[in-house]
Amino acid sequence: MTPTERELANDGQGRIVAFFDVDNTIIRGASPYHIARGLRRRGFFTRREVVGFAWEQAKYLLFGETKRQMNEVREEALSIIKGWSVAEMTSIAEDVYDEVLALRIFPGTKKILDNHMRQGHEVWLVTASPVEVGRMIARRLGATGALGTIAQHERGYYTGALIGDLMHGEKKAQAARQLARERRLDLTHSYGYGDSLNDVPLLETVGNPCAINPELRLRRYAKRRGWDLRDFRGRKGNGRRSIVVRTTAGTAWALLSVLRILKRTVVGALRGLVHSLVRRR
Repeated sequence: MTPTERELANDGQGRIVAFFDVDNTIIRGASPYHIARGLRRRGFFTRREVVGFAWEQAKYLLFGETKRQMNEVREEALSIIKGWSVAEMTSIAEDVYDEVLALRIFPGTKKILDNHMRQGHEVWLVTASPVEVGRMIARRLGATGALGTIAQHERGYYTGALIGDLMHGEKKAQAARQLARERRLDLTHSYGYGDSLNDVPLLETVGNPCAINPELRLRRYAKRRGWDLRDFRGRKGNGRRSIVVRTTAGTAWALLSVLRILKRTVVGALRGLVHSLVRRR
């Protein structure tokens, strides 16, 4: 059920917690993509790498998460951040939050999160993004904390390896149960919010699951289970038009970026060829 003042009251059981997925649940789209664009502007990424992230973002918006997609993103991201400073990554993420992420927060989800906080419930973000990014977003939202993917670092620099697994799918549920044991949280009376079928393990760990902005597969699953459904994406009419416009725009942005790179590559090659022929003469 949607949290209300009555529903959020602690009934004397253990402490209540609300778990929130981040991407497309709290923030429209994939936060790592927006952070990648911010890093690109600061010279950390090549344009080609950002186009890769854009393409993954477009597929995410069109089709939702897949295990293969998450693995591909994980491997690419780990290879890219190897050697980066943890402090610099966190600082840039803060800037990107102010520049982009804060403007992409779903007001409806933020209202639910704030209701939990007002009632004294713990609020934890659970995200596949690096835990440093998750904690930054949690702090900005006033949440209790965040569970996220832990990228290994030595002497303040990322090594390109993970500690444990990507915070995704069943891993989210395991982390939530571990946190509940450590903090004596009452999962039976607690809440969970997610947008993807991959969030089902997390949602099934709590007594009050809710699908927010659900992809089609989660929407069907949630209806079969009788879960609450909430959509804050600003749909029009039957809900299809605005989604198609956004996802088409996302795909077009990615394809346009690819074409621009190809154009520059071809033009550069032709110029090089002409220059070579001129020199031979």
